[in-house]
Amino acid sequence: MDAYSFHVFPNENFFDLRLYQYGWEQCKPLHSYGPCVRNHYLFHYVISGTGVLNSNDEDDATRHYQLGPDQGFLICPGQVNTYIADDKSPWKYVWLEFDGLRAAEGLAHAGLSVAQPIYRPRSAAQGTQVRDTMLYIADHSKASTLNLVGHLFLFLDELIQTSSTRQEFSKAQLRDFYIQEAVTFMEQNYQRELTVEEIAGVCKLNRSYFSKLFRESTGYPPQEFLIQLRLTKAIEMMKTTRYPIGGIAAACGYPNQLHFSRAFKKRYGVSPREWRTQNVNKS
Repeated sequence: MDAYSFHVFPNENFFDLRLYQYGWEQCKPLHSYGPCVRNHYLFHYVISGTGVLNSNDEDDATRHYQLGPDQGFLICPGQVNTYIADDKSPWKYVWLEFDGLRAAEGLAHAGLSVAQPIYRPRSAAQGTQVRDTMLYIADHSKASTLNLVGHLFLFLDELIQTSSTRQEFSKAQLRDFYIQEAVTFMEQNYQRELTVEEIAGVCKLNRSYFSKLFRESTGYPPQEFLIQLRLTKAIEMMKTTRYPIGGIAAACGYPNQLHFSRAFKKRYGVSPREWRTQNVNKS
């Protein structure tokens, strides 16, 4: 019997940790997914049954992992992977797709990476904590966005605390300070024209080195992150105000409304006016 629950998280106003999709599935025998590449982190926790993960490592060599109950596996952005349910005892798993400024740091703290994608809890009881928090998210799609993101933070903390591959860090990396300073500066100044050189200058770093650090920490180039920030703010304004599209564009750092509309449609697939009609002006 094939049973599943699948949900898309509707809110993009979170940067430290952001939830994209989540659910659970009782797979049929030999049910497979892939080969595919994800844009965000994807973590599965095996509740029952068994299966195999075929995952490419940093050298693009395929590694095979046999997994059973109370184990988990991580798929990283850009990584080619396939996973297959056992033919006699197909697995049931719960999964979360997430990303954000703190995602890579938290997963590294848990000792999970492209080279080491398998989660094994220090004890079965500790693994149950991770499973139950994931199931809470999967089974509460109608909870508030703050509630779900709060549980996403709990999940990441529990993953770190219970992982048998947990890595201890003696102090916060200086890189994290630079990235947080850059994000804060962008959040305070996104309404006006900003260049990567100016943002790097705030951190007292040259552009190329800053861009490298920023992409390693967030998964996005600085300019793309700034575009996402501006479009997120624009959606907030479309939901909460009656400002015309041109006024919203200017308030979010796009003095040229045409440039704003092009960037918006590229990301969301519809124009700002169409998005507002579909999502706000329904009554």
